[in-house]
Amino acid sequence: MGQSRISMQLAQLKNAGLIRVRRAGQKSLYRVADLKNGEVMLSELLRQAGKEIAVSSQDDRALQLVLGKRKDKLRGYFDELAGRFGRNYVPGRSWKGLSEMFLKLMPPLVVADIGAGEGTLSLLLTQRAKHVIAVDHSPKMLEYVVDISRKNNVKNLEYRLGDLEDLPLKDEEVDLALLHQSLHHAMHPPKAIEETWRILKPGGRVVVMDLLKHRFEEAREMYADVWLGFSQLEITDMLRNAGFLAVDVGIVHREEEAPHFETILALGEKPSLPE
Repeated sequence: MGQSRISMQLAQLKNAGLIRVRRAGQKSLYRVADLKNGEVMLSELLRQAGKEIAVSSQDDRALQLVLGKRKDKLRGYFDELAGRFGRNYVPGRSWKGLSEMFLKLMPPLVVADIGAGEGTLSLLLTQRAKHVIAVDHSPKMLEYVVDISRKNNVKNLEYRLGDLEDLPLKDEEVDLALLHQSLHHAMHPPKAIEETWRILKPGGRVVVMDLLKHRFEEAREMYADVWLGFSQLEITDMLRNAGFLAVDVGIVHREEEAPHFETILALGEKPSLPE
């Protein structure tokens, strides 16, 4: 439900004396009121009402996701740091410099760039990857990637024409699968995630970078988006349902200009084979 509707429901419970509310900055925190049998009454009400709400089964998973992020103080620190980074000029400090540093630290992996588009990320990865397989459904896009790689004498980049939900890769062919701003173009996103599981070697990892769920409907026409982003819970469920472990999901960027798109980053690991 939308926030305004939830607030209205909470207001009714507050007026009935079943819950109390206190302010914490810009947030309102609600708890069961201290009254005789109040907690029992409200718990029974919620238990019965939950049966009528199809998405209620998601609440426990969403709660665990929120509680996990509250405990992640280190991520909070870096989120704050990232918000300040670049605002004040410091000679020699830049996002490009940091990106190049982390790129150089990447081990020589076999990488699948799924939904590669014009191949910018694929070409960057060839600097360190053992082999990069760029997959896209657009022949024109892949022709562009091939032309650029030939002009720059890139030997470890291969292009394959194919769909996100039926990847032209063999089982367990790659070490790392990337879905960079491409999952919201899939007709069936869970199927695309399942395909990354299939092509990954045991111990391999998937990285999904996409838009957080938004309401900018114009994106369907402007960018040919099928989905208006995904919630953190939706991404978490898709990865876990496909079999991935060590799932880590978080928001890594928010655009300052309207419609204020936010970027979500998710990682998952395919279990290694038992020794």
